[in-house]
Amino acid sequence: MTKNGSYGFATWTSFIEESQIRALLKYNVKYYFAGGKPGIMPTKIFSKILADLSESYAQDPKLALDDLNYGPTGGQSWFLKTLAKRLCDVRNIPIDCDDEWQNVSITNGSQQALYALLDTMIDPGDVIITPSPAYLGFLVPAVKLGARIITIPTDLEGIIPEYVEKAIHVSKIKFGKTPDILYVVPDSDNPKGTTLPMKRRQALYDICENHNILLLEDSAYAEIQFKKNPPPIKTLDKDNLRVAYLGTTSKEAAVLRVGYSVLPASVREQVLKDKGYLDLCTSTLVQRILNEYYSKYIDEAMAKAIPLYRERYEAMAKAIDESFPAGTRTDPTGGFFIWWESEDTSFDSSRFMQEVAIPHDLLYVPGGPFYPISGYTLSDNGNDLIDSKPESNTMRIGFSYASPEIISEGIHRLGELLTKELG
Repeated sequence: MTKNGSYGFATWTSFIEESQIRALLKYNVKYYFAGGKPGIMPTKIFSKILADLSESYAQDPKLALDDLNYGPTGGQSWFLKTLAKRLCDVRNIPIDCDDEWQNVSITNGSQQALYALLDTMIDPGDVIITPSPAYLGFLVPAVKLGARIITIPTDLEGIIPEYVEKAIHVSKIKFGKTPDILYVVPDSDNPKGTTLPMKRRQALYDICENHNILLLEDSAYAEIQFKKNPPPIKTLDKDNLRVAYLGTTSKEAAVLRVGYSVLPASVREQVLKDKGYLDLCTSTLVQRILNEYYSKYIDEAMAKAIPLYRERYEAMAKAIDESFPAGTRTDPTGGFFIWWESEDTSFDSSRFMQEVAIPHDLLYVPGGPFYPISGYTLSDNGNDLIDSKPESNTMRIGFSYASPEIISEGIHRLGELLTKELG
């Protein structure tokens, strides 16, 4: 400690700022389109679950003692079996839900799974491939741990496989090594909301298989879909050797901070070792609550929630089309977000939010944080790497939290302000 009372902190603290999403949670505005906060919760269902559990605990103190105690790092067997059954029955994940439920493990949120995977897979200088833009909750830990990130162009159908092949080739030339991880969110990705067609899912799997790369499939929004999407990439991984599949309860149940995953066995072993040092175990009480939800109520809850989320998306898309200045937006088939890009490349959505949007009771997420603070992208000819730069004329607008009426009103207000700013 120095004489002025400051301490010597780890190097990463000097170049990694507070999460943009975490920072925006501090604001209390009328038109909240920032973080992906679920706005449709099955509160009556959870009230019933909690009431039933309270009665069960009164009748069986031993059950209460067990549920309020420590448990296995990877999750309670009864909860893993419930999750395995849903993954088999609904998402067609290729595990035997009766005999291979141990292949499922849980973490405190899928964010912890992302961090633990990076922590166990990445040494400084290792290479990771991500879409451009990509989820900042993956990008920042990857940079923190010293990864070299190569971002890949995306279009309205997500990451473009041919550029992934080019990036692998360039990585071998520039860095002398094959990338370790390819990260994708195949269903209504964060931040753009795009969904990968089956042809691209197959191509990405084949690329990773051919080059011995771990494919990290983040399926956070798989249950929040307005139409039937292609099956998970994990369905191609018959031997559970190539794809690390992640899901989360936070979007489809409630923000009780439980992520669930199906990982290749060797990866799972190391991730759970890491988790043991991060938190010892996930709350058994939370697992009990979620076990009741997934075994009895999830289909009922989703049948009500998905049409309501779709109404919110439609209200936002309509208002953007009616009021925003020249630019393009994505057309998600589910999830929580629309991505908008101004035609004016000089537009700074971060400055505009601070100086204009927030004073008018509006909040969204500027696009800049969805690009790595240090990393690379392919040159125009695809034969070299150049420094990755954020596209400041972009924004992620979330439709999950507010009502359709508030969305329509707020987006029209935002559109008027943008039109005034951009002419």
